[in-house]
Formats: sequence, C-alpha cells, structure tokens
Amino acid sequence: MEDNIIGFHHFSIKAQRFQQTVDFYGTLGFKEVHSWSLPEFHLEQCTMLYHPRLNTYIEICDKKAHFPTQGRRRKEGEDFVENAIMHLCFVVKDAQRAYETALGNGAKPLSERTSLQLNSPVKSVSVANSLVYSPNGEVIEFLEAVEF
Repeated sequence: MEDNIIGFHHFSIKAQRFQQTVDFYGTLGFKEVHSWSLPEFHLEQCTMLYHPRLNTYIEICDKKAHFPTQGRRRKEGEDFVENAIMHLCFVVKDAQRAYETALGNGAKPLSERTSLQLNSPVKSVSVANSLVYSPNGEVIEFLEAVEF
C-alpha cells in the first residue's frame, strides 16, 4: 500500500453548529471551495474548505449527516458509531486496491470502491472512493485524486 498512497486529502467534521464551524475554520485561513448535499445520507449541508498555504482540505457536514464516524468500537450488530470526527481521507491512485490492501493488513470492510456524483449549483464533481475501519477502529477513506 505504501506506493499507492499519494497524499493526504482531508479530515471530516460533523458540526453541531454548521455555519459557526465553517466560519471558525475561515478565521484559520480555510476558504470554501465546494458545497453539496446528499439527501440519501440525511446530509443537508456539507462544504469542502481548502487552505492554500497548507494545501489541505477540511470537510464540514451538518449534524444530521448519517455516515460511519470515528469513535468507540462498534458493538456486535451495530452498523456504525457516530462521533464528531467522521473519517481520515487519503488520496490514492486506486481506491479498490487501497481497500483490498487495507483489508489484507487487518482493516475491516466498510465500503468497496464506489462512484458518487456531488452536485451543486456551481459545479458537479464525480468522486470514486472506498472506506474501511482501521484495526484501531477509525474510519479511513481512500479517495481517487479529484479537484473540488
């Protein structure tokens, strides 16, 4: 997997107060570059912020977002656990290869490579990703390189 990871893309936050959280990260130099919603995941608001000097992103989602997240270990039979930090994301060349390699190194499956269309009034973005639970329990996303 070492040669497949080509960069760190973003971390994701479930915000109790969406706009206040976006505004806070704005004071740290992050600028909004894309926003969207995914009703099928109860996601009303999500925005990608970018810090040009740091060359990194923060994804901020509203508190109703229904995604697997970082937190305590899942109990038997639970789909996933929710918490404030939703996942770590690594930019990869091949999301399926990263998924399979991670499983081979002790990760638990969450989502094989999937393609999604993130639509907004300004710009539509196609993404391809996969997700795993690390052996420690955090959610890791493998995102094929994309511009927001």
